[in-house]
Amino acid sequence: MKHLNKLFAAGLLFAGLTSQAQNGDNPWAVSFGANAVDTKVSAEGNSKPQFIQLANARDNWNILPSVSYLNVSRYVGDGFSLGLTGSVNKIDKWLERVPGTENTDAVLNPGNLSYYAVDAVVKYSFQDLIKLSWLDPSVNVGGGYNFFGDASAGTVNGGLGLTFWVTEGVGIQFQSTYKHSFDENRVADLDVPTHIQHFAGLTFRFGGKDTDGDGIYDKEDACINEPGLKELMGCPDTDKDGIADKDDACPEAAGTPEFNGCPDTDGDGIIDNEDACPEVAGTKIMKGCPDADGDGVADKDDKCPTVKGARDNGGCPWPDTDGDGVLDKDDKCPQIAGTVANNGCPEVSEDAVKKLNDYAKTILFNSGKSSFQQQTFPVLQAITAILKEYPTSKFSIEGHTDADGSEDNNLKLSEDRAAAVKDYLIENGIDTSRLSSKGFGESTPIDSNKTSKGKANNRRVEVKLVK
Repeated sequence: MKHLNKLFAAGLLFAGLTSQAQNGDNPWAVSFGANAVDTKVSAEGNSKPQFIQLANARDNWNILPSVSYLNVSRYVGDGFSLGLTGSVNKIDKWLERVPGTENTDAVLNPGNLSYYAVDAVVKYSFQDLIKLSWLDPSVNVGGGYNFFGDASAGTVNGGLGLTFWVTEGVGIQFQSTYKHSFDENRVADLDVPTHIQHFAGLTFRFGGKDTDGDGIYDKEDACINEPGLKELMGCPDTDKDGIADKDDACPEAAGTPEFNGCPDTDGDGIIDNEDACPEVAGTKIMKGCPDADGDGVADKDDKCPTVKGARDNGGCPWPDTDGDGVLDKDDKCPQIAGTVANNGCPEVSEDAVKKLNDYAKTILFNSGKSSFQQQTFPVLQAITAILKEYPTSKFSIEGHTDADGSEDNNLKLSEDRAAAVKDYLIENGIDTSRLSSKGFGESTPIDSNKTSKGKANNRRVEVKLVK
């Protein structure tokens, strides 16, 4: 009994180490009762184990007529529990092999060997599968350490169990466990044989937690810190409308499930606390407000409530000032008629590009410089006026020279002249983002550089439309 007390203490320690694994109803279980040890686990002439041999139990079972086992276990979820079992017994029926034979067994009295065992158990219950609250079949696996007199060894265990629950917390338990030993020479006081251990006793489960004291276990209580109603899974219902406060959008005012417990004063199907016009029936799309002209803007926010308009214009229609079919809000040139393809701005025609280049050919610079001759300024003004007619179009100003002088000097001179034209246009009102300039030097002649006329043609400025 002294050893049994030690085993009981060890069981409680093991259960304490696993106490954080489960939050279900009555997760703890303590079982105790009598056990029987059967060392004859194979039939004569057969080396395969026979799990339960009830027919010859009197001959093979070793039973101590008292409380001889104690199990403490903890449920860990999904049908599994972990436990520790301690048991004691006296062995006066011992199976030995008959000398000179391979399969013939003899049951002998080894002289009342003391038996102790400590076993860790992983059990799986089928109770949730069979859906019967009173019947609890199970399987178990584990391992343990067994003492037969002076001999001791570990075993690998597996077994079956059946519990009949008399009440929610009290059951009658039966279990048989096959313990396979690897010290199987079957010499008393020297070996630990493979054996079967049977258990029969009472089991008590406890430890269910009810934090708020409403009679509903925390595992099944959706509101563990607030006393509530069983039909609402332990949650309170302040306004008595059958909807738990945690799910009730209006817990202080009785309502219906259709509106999560909230009222709908104007009867438009939108609860008052979500209805922008709770006193006037409206539509869901308008958040409970009316929309007389059907333009998607509620009458209370519509600057033109009887004329269908645009939401982003306060419910009024957008104007088209220049009448080009592009609304002012989308028209990049709202004061100048253009085309839809060019966002309401006029498109640059081939004639306009030709006119620009006809003017550009007459731009005159001082010899070898990027400064303009005086007679060129009216030409530049004419180019500026044309560009202003196309306020969103972009242009490239390109400079060219003849072949006189070095190539490097000609390239720089062409760049400076093109930049001078661009700068003049910017200074006279053309947005800088619309213009770019580039010089090509003598690389792209349009005439011969062997005549004065050809050289004059090659010294030019061109205006290109950037698309």
